[in-house]
Amino acid sequence: MVAAESALSSSGSPRGWRRLGFLDLEVGIRAGIAIGLPLLLLLVAGRLDLAPYAAFGAMTALYGRNEPYRLRLRSLLLAAFTLLVSLGTGALLALLGAELWLIVVALVGVLVLSMLVAQVGQLFPPTPVFQTFAFLVCVQVPVPAGGLGLRLGIAAAAACFAILICLSGWLLRSALEREGRPVLRPLLRTPELRPERLRAGEVWVSVAQTVVAALAAGALALGLGQGHAYWAVVSAVAVIPPPGAPHSVSRALHRVVGTLGGVVIAAAVLLPDPPPLLLIGVIALCQLLAEVLIGRSYGIALLFVTPLALAVVQLVTPQPVTGMLVDRVLATALGAAVSVVLVLAVRWVARRRARPLPR
Repeated sequence: MVAAESALSSSGSPRGWRRLGFLDLEVGIRAGIAIGLPLLLLLVAGRLDLAPYAAFGAMTALYGRNEPYRLRLRSLLLAAFTLLVSLGTGALLALLGAELWLIVVALVGVLVLSMLVAQVGQLFPPTPVFQTFAFLVCVQVPVPAGGLGLRLGIAAAAACFAILICLSGWLLRSALEREGRPVLRPLLRTPELRPERLRAGEVWVSVAQTVVAALAAGALALGLGQGHAYWAVVSAVAVIPPPGAPHSVSRALHRVVGTLGGVVIAAAVLLPDPPPLLLIGVIALCQLLAEVLIGRSYGIALLFVTPLALAVVQLVTPQPVTGMLVDRVLATALGAAVSVVLVLAVRWVARRRARPLPR
């Protein structure tokens, strides 16, 4: 897991950018198709109210990149499990009309489960950003009586389609290898199942830190009357580094700047009030570009992750764009500030513990 985060921290180097090639484009195209086609089918069927469930199920395609296909299948199944549990829990609470305290308890459960599964399966991305986003969006979308099964079915179908898309290159690679034509880059990431991570102290410290950051950011956003308080929670979760990674404030600021830049791009896309078909195209393109870039620089990938998230929200529940963008900027800054404070606090505690005791 540390190696994965280290790869991100060094991915902005010129050498890293020169290595952008066929594999990056391949995984980006897969991710774009995985989310674009299900949304297009829902548009044709006149059921864009189901778009968030398809979109979050399709985010399964964001996992398993650069892994051999047997290991990739395992990573995809683990990621699909956490995404489906997250959005399913949110949809169930929406159906029940749950009170805030129950939503908070469920959010903690989603964070803990997603982080532990990521640690055991060595998933990348290792942080529960997408699971948190899925839960918090779905818990706010009304679910009619008897409609939960359909929504879970749509999400599961989108996740299965994403898995098939991500495994589709196996036939091509097998054929090329049989013909002795190794034109594709090797798949080098080989994650192992590590159940012993459940007993690692650094994992539980990171879990506690993420939970505290999420709850503090959400409470502050609600207290300040933020129109989209859940974005502060997602921002806080995105800034907290995964277990074992260095607690760098510069990394946090890098991610914040990427998010703010993504808001600018989202403004250029959403302010002209594009039709749903164009929004779906934007979502697919942003997913493609984010997946191409995430292995090089998470901050730059956020330039496209942010408009992707805002376009999904706008596709499902159209609302005044200017107010949504302002809320996004304020909530991102608030959530990031909370996480930076926690990052500094953890780093200070670590230095205090490392300091030799006075005689």
